[in-house]
Amino acid sequence: SEAQSIKLNNLISFRSTIRDADIAEESSNYIRYQILQQASATLLASSRNLKAQNVIGLLGSINS
Repeated sequence: SEAQSIKLNNLISFRSTIRDADIAEESSNYIRYQILQQASATLLASSRNLKAQNVIGLLGSINS
């Protein structure tokens, strides 16, 4: 019947809307975690560099 056809179309539309929202949310989460991972890697590299500079500075002060 026409009522069932309308219900089916509404259900299909509803599922599509939910799926689109889920994809958008997951895409946002993926990008967010990528940014956090890159920031963490940058901080880790910076801290290693600072530690190396501190050691070099300490060794330099011992030789002075």
